[in-house]
Amino acid sequence: MNARTEPQVLSQLSNHHLDALEEETIFILREVAATFERPTLLFSGGKDSLVMLRCAEKAFGAGRLPFPLLMIDTGHNFVEVTDFRDLRARELGAELIVRNVEDSMARGTVRLAHPGESRNVHQSVTLLEAIEEFRFDALIGGARRDEEKARAKERIFSHRDNFGQWQPKAQRPELWTLFNTRIAPGEHFRVFPISNWTELDVWQYIEREQIALPSIYYTHEREVVERRGLLVPVTELTPAREGEEIVLRDVRFRTVGDITCTCPVESTAASAADIVIETLAADVSERGATRMDDKTSDASMEKRKKEGYF
Repeated sequence: MNARTEPQVLSQLSNHHLDALEEETIFILREVAATFERPTLLFSGGKDSLVMLRCAEKAFGAGRLPFPLLMIDTGHNFVEVTDFRDLRARELGAELIVRNVEDSMARGTVRLAHPGESRNVHQSVTLLEAIEEFRFDALIGGARRDEEKARAKERIFSHRDNFGQWQPKAQRPELWTLFNTRIAPGEHFRVFPISNWTELDVWQYIEREQIALPSIYYTHEREVVERRGLLVPVTELTPAREGEEIVLRDVRFRTVGDITCTCPVESTAASAADIVIETLAADVSERGATRMDDKTSDASMEKRKKEGYF
């Protein structure tokens, strides 16, 4: 890597496999539209959901999405991301449904252990309430198998029981790209069309398709503190603790989510091509490198998924 220039590396990096990944994703999106009565696409404004949105445009035509977009908002999201989410929905003429964890808190269905607790894990309650409100029978998500151990166990069509729970031992086989989508009343599916993509695939696709992203995905200066091996952004929600030194670093976000648990990485990558080069050298997944909520234990994500998390 050190002996080669970036253009040389990119010229030698094949992206022909992206056509097959795109074709698979389009096929799955069309299967969902043809099979389910009330599907929705989980849309956060992040890179993975934007990649899915590009594939959905190719599957159905611009401005003709056969399902609404749904976001569960913790109220602690980066404003750059929520603004971009609203912009893309308007550009597409798509219906955008936003449901807020704060409304669940007002109803008493979500109760924080203390005021500073991250709301990220509580999104599952608000999500299940939205599913009941709109009677969604399929939720299309941007999770990938390379992100985390529990997500590696996930099927593309992942069955949820009438409590919205995931049972990893009760997953249905998916041989020869045949999907068992039968559900009983009150049950639903989570569908993951980009399951087989990697972080590198996503960035190669973004670079090839010239997909616009929220600005925080690219290098920018930000005040951070080092904590538990992560760079924690200094904000009103995540202030520096006593004894911590605030430093100004060139950083970017590999994944975006709730401010209270999402950290940037040090980077000077200013374009998708730059990030492809960085991703080639990365030896930790984006969740492992940037998410404080996944640091609690190896089983934390699986536990949350069983309770209805994305």
